[in-house]
Amino acid sequence: MRIGELAARTGLSKDTLRFYEKIGLLEGDRLPNGYRDFPPGSVVWLRYVRTAQALGFTLAEIARHFAELRDAPDSAEALSALFEDKIRLIDARMAELTALRADLTSRVDTGCPLRAADRAV
Repeated sequence: MRIGELAARTGLSKDTLRFYEKIGLLEGDRLPNGYRDFPPGSVVWLRYVRTAQALGFTLAEIARHFAELRDAPDSAEALSALFEDKIRLIDARMAELTALRADLTSRVDTGCPLRAADRAV
C-alpha cells in the first residue's frame, strides 16, 4: 500500500511514516515510479509501535528490541523481561522525582528559592 493509505489506516502523518522509515522502524519498497509501497502487515506493526510508545518505550528502544521480538515465537517471555526492566527504570525515576519534590518543598517560603530552608548561606 502507498504511504497515503498507510497514513489513513494508522492515523499517522506521512512525515511520521517517512521518519519511521528513515530510522528503520518501517520498511517499504520503492516502486519503479518512486512511490513507497508498504506491506499490509505495516498497519499492525505501527499499532505495535504506538502501543510500545504509550507504555513508555522510546523509539530507540523500540528499534533496538521490538523489531527482533515481533516475530519471535517466545516473544511474550522476552517482552515481559523488557517490561520488568522498564518498571525498574520507572521506579528509579519516581524515587528521583520524589527526592526532587522534597527538595523543592524545603525551599518554599525560604526567602531565597535557591537556598534550602534548613541552610544558612
